[in-house]
Amino acid sequence: MTLVSAPELAALLDGDAPVVVCDVRFYLTDHDQGRREYDEGHLPGARFVDLHTELAGGDGGGRHPLPTVDEFTALLGRLGVDPGTHVVAYDAAGGAIAARLWWMLRSIGHSQASVLDGGIGAWTATGHELTTDVPAVEPTEYPARPDWTGIVDADGVAESIAFGGTVIDARAPERFRGEHEPIDPRAGHVPGAVNVFHGGNLGPDGTHLPLPDLVQRFAGVGQSPIVYCGSGVTACHDLLVLSLVGVDQARLYPGSWSEWSSDPERPVATGD
Repeated sequence: MTLVSAPELAALLDGDAPVVVCDVRFYLTDHDQGRREYDEGHLPGARFVDLHTELAGGDGGGRHPLPTVDEFTALLGRLGVDPGTHVVAYDAAGGAIAARLWWMLRSIGHSQASVLDGGIGAWTATGHELTTDVPAVEPTEYPARPDWTGIVDADGVAESIAFGGTVIDARAPERFRGEHEPIDPRAGHVPGAVNVFHGGNLGPDGTHLPLPDLVQRFAGVGQSPIVYCGSGVTACHDLLVLSLVGVDQARLYPGSWSEWSSDPERPVATGD
């Protein structure tokens, strides 16, 4: 299952099947805040996973390039995850950060990967408690995997647009339009991209919209769109929702706008 509710996760944790919960809280303006919040309280048994240093850090372009697959499988081993483990990731952003771990697992063929719908807020809102206990983890060895699947580079993005493919920008509308750019070199978007803001996948309570609404949000994107954001993180939230609505061949541009806008040879568009 791609999404699990708080009651469903509680039932999984009470069952016999192996489940590892990962706290992936992260804040762009304060890279240490997620770890501090984890120390103040997290789901029982949850392991903290640092986006900045563990789910990123490779040689690619952009702010959060993917690590190597070997680095990622080594991380999974340290977390006590093997191919038979059900991994459930959560954050405090409706899944916008946790989806990066979900996507990375799916990309290497680990099918038992889920995101907690509504994140830590949904967990506490349904009466479940947090803990400050750090679990004792028994490391294991995750078997080697080939390279990432479902990714494209900047040239692949440009080629897709040239041949009429769909490229989705998951950033907030004001960043897409170029009205506000807090961190990257140039404001605007990849010419020809369409804007489907990842935050619009959620309802007022922070859980995902009903499936028919999500289907409508992504109507007409085809079966193999490319998705990008600022640095290849929140794009994974759109990829998660695309999986929910049956678009299983969508691809990630990991370098995203932080890479594209750093290259003066790449064109930039503004406005709607």
